[in-house]
Amino acid sequence: MKRVLSQEILETLDDDDPAAIKGRKDLLWVNGIMGNHRWVAKTLRRLGRPGWSVLEIGAGDGALGEKLITQGICRPSQLHAMDLSGQPASWPSEAHWKQGDLFESPLPETEIVVANLFLHHFEADQLGRIGRAVPTTVRLMVAAEPARYAFHRIQGGLFCKLMRLHEVTRHDMMVSIGAGFRGDELGKALNLGPDWTCRAWCTVFGAYRFVAERSGSALVRPMNSGIDHSQGRIGPVLEKRKPVRES
Repeated sequence: MKRVLSQEILETLDDDDPAAIKGRKDLLWVNGIMGNHRWVAKTLRRLGRPGWSVLEIGAGDGALGEKLITQGICRPSQLHAMDLSGQPASWPSEAHWKQGDLFESPLPETEIVVANLFLHHFEADQLGRIGRAVPTTVRLMVAAEPARYAFHRIQGGLFCKLMRLHEVTRHDMMVSIGAGFRGDELGKALNLGPDWTCRAWCTVFGAYRFVAERSGSALVRPMNSGIDHSQGRIGPVLEKRKPVRES
């Protein structure tokens, strides 16, 4: 199944468009089923360190960042977000929000970078530019993206019908799956460099999980060339490390 990028309708709508409002609400359902927010939070809690600051690129409505604060993973002053859209009304006053194009301005210097349903919007060469733009301060990069398998198209279509999701969401879900990732595609496209160790796997609910750790952070262990089949995950694993469980 070849990776193909197409325009998502939600990206073309004004923020106050009723279809956009319903589409964003639908995305909360989608994130819930995929378990993205829960997984990102658990991963940062397990692999991050106290005092590390977090940057979310493509922060959208800010829901993930707000969850990281409420769960005590970082303080508001340690949270940075970047998006083309303006700061949400509910965004914590002490947290940082940068409106702009990540290709046109430097990323804030943090220790962690997270992305949720964002990186699949970019071609391989653009992902390479993002990889090169990652600040030298970053020790950990975590991304939750769509997995690109035919099974997930069928699964997504059934979910849309069952939950009666908006037609914009139905269209964009199929587009997102077609632009998603499989195997080590994301790590190769980002091309973070030899001092990074990358892992990627897929879940049964259509999520593509990506974790990259920079050596020297005392977190990275030698790579195992085997396959991790535990909990429905596919991909290389780090030795002597338990996978981050999802609920």
